[in-house]
Amino acid sequence: MERTYIGETGQHAGETVLLKGWIDVRRDQGKMVFFDFRDMTGYIQGVVLPNRAAEMAEAVKDARPESVIVVEGMVNKRPERNVQADKQNGDIELEITALTILNKAEPLPFEINIDTVDVNEEVRLKHRYLDLRSVRMQRNMRKRDEVQKYIRDFLHERKFIEVETPMLTKSTPEGARDYVVPSRVYPGNFYALPQSPQQYKQLLMTAGMERYFQFAKCMRDEDGRGDRQPEFTQLDMEMSFVTREDVMQTNEALLINMVTKLFPEKKIQQLPFPRISYKDAMEKYGNDRPDIREDKNDPNLLAFCWVIDFPFFESTSKSDNPDAQGQWTYTHNPFSRPIEEHMDNLMNKEAVGNILTTQYDICLNGFEIGGGSIRNHSFEALSKVFELLGHEAEAIEKDFGHMLQAFKVGTPPHGGIAWGFDRLMMLLLNEANIREVMAFPKTGEGRDPMMNAPSTISDKQIDELHIVLKKPKQ
Repeated sequence: MERTYIGETGQHAGETVLLKGWIDVRRDQGKMVFFDFRDMTGYIQGVVLPNRAAEMAEAVKDARPESVIVVEGMVNKRPERNVQADKQNGDIELEITALTILNKAEPLPFEINIDTVDVNEEVRLKHRYLDLRSVRMQRNMRKRDEVQKYIRDFLHERKFIEVETPMLTKSTPEGARDYVVPSRVYPGNFYALPQSPQQYKQLLMTAGMERYFQFAKCMRDEDGRGDRQPEFTQLDMEMSFVTREDVMQTNEALLINMVTKLFPEKKIQQLPFPRISYKDAMEKYGNDRPDIREDKNDPNLLAFCWVIDFPFFESTSKSDNPDAQGQWTYTHNPFSRPIEEHMDNLMNKEAVGNILTTQYDICLNGFEIGGGSIRNHSFEALSKVFELLGHEAEAIEKDFGHMLQAFKVGTPPHGGIAWGFDRLMMLLLNEANIREVMAFPKTGEGRDPMMNAPSTISDKQIDELHIVLKKPKQ
């Protein structure tokens, strides 16, 4: 007999079915034993009737919650008085005729047939495979998958292609601290794990892909907080032959359609999304990720807005000559292009503090959920940026020569954006932190209690990698 999924049992009233899954709840009531069974499609109640109690006593004896089972039975319609209209399969019941335990569950470290949000997080993460069985976490993971599928379909319909970029790359001075990986084959040399696919996606524009996206894993060695993890997922995209307006309109349409289709209970406060200059955001809200909700007590109210016209550079010193080389750092990333009317200022290194970039951030309810810009596709202009940041010519060639060379062989104008996908899902699912929407997150301190990582490695591995360990400071 073929397996029937629990979510499909309602189609088999009066028939015998074979179900596979877990015991969710067991209730002994005298001569009858009731079970709630579940699989990935839902729940159903089953019962061992008195006329089968004796023959099934051995099979039922060790059938405790969370044991993995195969169960066979007749799907019966419930009497009208017993129908539970508010429950899945509330109008049917499985009359159990056979039950086999495939894997008996030992007592659990915490209950999972309740919302686990109040369980100690260290315990939840140590036993994450159990935590993920709970209703809320199953919902979060399945909704995340649903959103990803919707985004993929939306972008593919608009001529985007999904391209995977490398996880082992080069350490370059882009912003946050890199995670580095020692090379066994090239002693004393290191790979870096990508902080983002920024350089690769721009090189894909050089390569003629024109419209690219991927759900990219990004790694940054930063201190943790509720909406940040050492590794996280970006929805990354890049487009050739576009203006800032093109990129913003594409992303706005994607967000509106996705929310309308997959989160019908949500209300978007204002369409089209309002646009706020960086200057106005700072003056009115005191930050560049404004929460513009009219009712902050409404968990289903989504107030999107764009923040635009960011300063490209900010001073790093109190020098009397702030235009001096090396006195500037970028506000977002060095690959942005200034707005067109400020391009001459960049090329001449004039009024640097007044240069505005084509950067655009998308904000939601006080969180930045994405940011991007039109990029510098000219090697001369990008070189000027690095010079302003204080990089010597030799260092520019060493760290970014591959980018500059690519821009000399016919790179089109291009721009893109990256969404903090975990952060967006956190907000859409009304969760308190991004760990609730990630399958296997780290703690706030960057540890994995389940895998016990980070951990030491063997002396043999240390030797093969040509590493010398310093003793930690006492």
